[in-house]
Amino acid sequence: MSRLEEFIKNEGTAFPGKTYVDELLKPVFNDQRDYLFHAMFDIHRAHVIMLEEQNIIDTDEAREMLRGINKVAKADVSQIMYQPQFEDLFFMMEAKIGEEIGSELAGKIHIGRSRNDMGVAMYRLVLRGHLLELLGNAYRLSEALLDQADQHTETYITGYTHTQPAQPTTLGHYLLAVYDVLQRDIKRLWAAYETVNQSSLGAAALTTTGFPICRARTCELLGFDKMIENSYDCIGGADYLLETSSALMTCMVNTGRWIQDFLQHVTREFGSFYVADPYVQVSSIMPQKRNPVSIEHSRSIASSAYGEALAAMNMIHNTPFGDIVDTEDDLQPHLYRAFTNAGRVMKLMYAVITTLKVNGEHTKKMARKSCITITELADTLARDYGISFRKAHSIASFISKKTTGAGKELYEWKIDEINEMISGFVDVSLTEEEWKKIISPEYFVEIRSIQGGPSPKEAARMIGERKQKLGLQKNDYSNLVEELNNRRNKLVGYTI
Repeated sequence: MSRLEEFIKNEGTAFPGKTYVDELLKPVFNDQRDYLFHAMFDIHRAHVIMLEEQNIIDTDEAREMLRGINKVAKADVSQIMYQPQFEDLFFMMEAKIGEEIGSELAGKIHIGRSRNDMGVAMYRLVLRGHLLELLGNAYRLSEALLDQADQHTETYITGYTHTQPAQPTTLGHYLLAVYDVLQRDIKRLWAAYETVNQSSLGAAALTTTGFPICRARTCELLGFDKMIENSYDCIGGADYLLETSSALMTCMVNTGRWIQDFLQHVTREFGSFYVADPYVQVSSIMPQKRNPVSIEHSRSIASSAYGEALAAMNMIHNTPFGDIVDTEDDLQPHLYRAFTNAGRVMKLMYAVITTLKVNGEHTKKMARKSCITITELADTLARDYGISFRKAHSIASFISKKTTGAGKELYEWKIDEINEMISGFVDVSLTEEEWKKIISPEYFVEIRSIQGGPSPKEAARMIGERKQKLGLQKNDYSNLVEELNNRRNKLVGYTI
C-alpha cells in the first residue's frame, strides 16, 4: 500500500477527515464547551420567550422548549465530550434537547435565527463577563494604590527621568500617578464594554428574517444595552474585538511599566520596598535571597496577556468584512486567556501592594543624594534674587558638576564654599538657612504645591477627591453587576 493510500485509509474519504477532526473540530468543540456553554443556553431561553410573545410558536410549545432547554443546561459541562456525528457543540445540544422534547420541537427553537447572529451574541456575552471581572479587579487594585499613597504623602523618594536621579518627590505622589493611569485604563475598558454589550440577535445569517421577531425583546432579556441596528454590521463588524484587544493591551503595557519599577525598588541595591513573606521565594541554594517572584511573574503574565490580545487583533487584520472564521471560534480563546492573565496580574499586585513595607528612612536619605535638589538653587536665585533663570541654571549646573567631580553631595558643602562659587557669576550671597532649604528634599517637595504637585497638602487633596470618586464608581459597578445577575436569574427561572 502506498503512503497516499495508507493516509487516505486512515483519514477517510468523506468530510470530516481525521486530521480535520483532531486538529480543528475537537479543539474548537472543547473551547465552545469551556467558554460558551452557558451563554448559548441563555440565548436559547431568550429566543424561545420572544418567539412565544410574538405568537410565532404557541405557549405550550414554548413551555416545553424551556423545560428541555433548562434540563440540558444542567449537564455537567466537564463530562461533555466531542462526538463525531455532531459538527459542533450547538448541534450536539440541539440533539440533546431533542432527546428531551422531540427533534421536531427542538428544531423549532431555531426559527428566525442563524448560528451567525447567535455566535456573535455568545461571544459578546462572554466578553462582557470578562470585562466586568477585570474591571472589578482593577477597582480593587485602585483601592490598594490609594491606601498606600495616603500612607506615604511624606515618604520622600527619588524621582527619575531617563532612568537617572532627577528630583525629590514622594511615594504618595508616584503612586497617585500610577493610580491615575489605571483609571484611564478602566475608562478604556468601560468604552470596550459599551461597544461589546450590544445585541446581534435578529440579524440571522446576515439580512434578518421573514419571521416577525422582536429584536428589542431578546436584547432586553439578555441584558444588552442596545441593538446593533444594521444586520450586516451585526455579522460583519469585528471592531468590538479590536476595541477590547486594544484596551487590554494598553492596560497591560501601562501596568508592566510600573511593575518594572517595583522590581528595581525591591533590589538590595535600591532597598526601598520590602515585599511580604507570602509573596517572595527563598532560593534553593542561596538562603540569603528573597526572590520577588510575585512581581516577576506579574510582569511576565502581563506580557502574556498583551500577546494574546495582540494575536486576536492580528487575526482580524486584512479579513473580509462579513462572516468569516478568523473572527470566530479560533480567535475568541486568545481574548479569554488575555483576560484571565490580566486578572491574575491585578490580583497578584493587589496582594503585593496591600502588604508592602517601605523603608522611608532609606528613601529619604537617597533623595538627598545625586544633586537632585539643585533645581531649587536655580529657582531660589531667580525667584528671590531676580537672576535670569538661564543664568541661575548655569550657576546650578556649575555647582552640580563641581560636586560630582569632587565626589561629594550637595549637603557636604559649607555655605561659604557655595557663596564663593556663586560669586564667580553674580553678586549674591546665600544665607545658611537658604542653603539648608535648597538641599532639603522635604522643602523641595513642600514648596511644589501647585495643582498636581507632590507637596503633602496637595497630595492629600488629590487622594481625598479620588477616594470619593472611586467610591461612587465602585457603587455604580456593583449595581450594574447586581442588575445583570438579577436579569440572568430571572431569565433562567422564567416561566410561561
